[in-house]
Amino acid sequence: MKIGMLTGGGDCPGLNAVIRAVVRKGFFHYHDEFVGFLEGWRGLIDDMSMSVDLDTVSGILPRGGTILRTSRTNPSKRTDGIDRCIATLGKHKVEALVAIGGDDTLSVAQKLHEKGIKVVGVPKTIDNDLGGTDYTFGFDTACNVVCEAIDRVHTTAEAHNRVMVVEVMGRDAGWIALYSGIAGGADVILIPERPFDVDKVAESIRQRHERGRYFSIIVVAEGAKFSSDSGNGAPILQDMGKDEFGHAKLGGIANILAREIEKRTGFETRAVVLGHIQRGGSPSAFDRVLATRYGLGAIDMVHRSEFGCMAALRANKIVSIPLKEAIARNRTVDDEMIEIAEGLFEEVGVKEAASK
Repeated sequence: MKIGMLTGGGDCPGLNAVIRAVVRKGFFHYHDEFVGFLEGWRGLIDDMSMSVDLDTVSGILPRGGTILRTSRTNPSKRTDGIDRCIATLGKHKVEALVAIGGDDTLSVAQKLHEKGIKVVGVPKTIDNDLGGTDYTFGFDTACNVVCEAIDRVHTTAEAHNRVMVVEVMGRDAGWIALYSGIAGGADVILIPERPFDVDKVAESIRQRHERGRYFSIIVVAEGAKFSSDSGNGAPILQDMGKDEFGHAKLGGIANILAREIEKRTGFETRAVVLGHIQRGGSPSAFDRVLATRYGLGAIDMVHRSEFGCMAALRANKIVSIPLKEAIARNRTVDDEMIEIAEGLFEEVGVKEAASK
């Protein structure tokens, strides 16, 4: 069988591990042939491709990024975009397509499936917020990167008696902020699921300093929102427009929050924005294994004719679920995990700030 592959959306560690697993099992067990489409859906729209074989995937397991490159291209926003994707698949005699990406990429995969294209999805989002699956690869690596950054920030914060505000990824879900904040021993964790009152956050920092702890670490997700009592209840946006899937570009909350904390407490406060550092570098051992399992699951799904479906991790098993289910809603931080974080802080701190 001739199988096409593409990676769409933001890059994250583990993409190459998926590609490698698909190709190796496809070649050794099913005698498949592979073609990779470059830069996500743009590769199908503009017919940009490369042959992918065992030599191509040799040595890519520990590499970050994706050998197929990626973009946030939306065929639905291009003239005859979906039809051009279908035409390219036909030109290359592709019998099935493996689409590796998040809800945007998989929403296009669903549209192709509805047009009769045999497509299988692999979940990819560094924010860990894709519905239908317990974990996505790249998330563990990002948390490790953030946790190391928090450890380093701790020492300079303590040396200078500063409050440090660390901004991490998380548009609609605060999984990275929550996990890395707990692991890094943050004093305040702010996530999109719970708008916060900046006055109460400042008060928690003030009380901490009154107990003789003269430095504090705040971890804030980029999509966290000020409550209506202390702001407009909306995420902080960069003045950079939207991508082709209609997502506004977030960022800047750490700088605003640092200014407001210093104004209210008088404590010297600095902001650290980790940005793309969270996406780069080699995947963790956990992500290499998880991404490999997803790739193996996807190629098996192709040969079981489970099209219009996505490989998912549930109770540590790789299963097949409908693409419609995966893209129906984002998986946000649940109350149980929020309660775990709240148990680490005083009532006036994150717990009250999160209850707004």
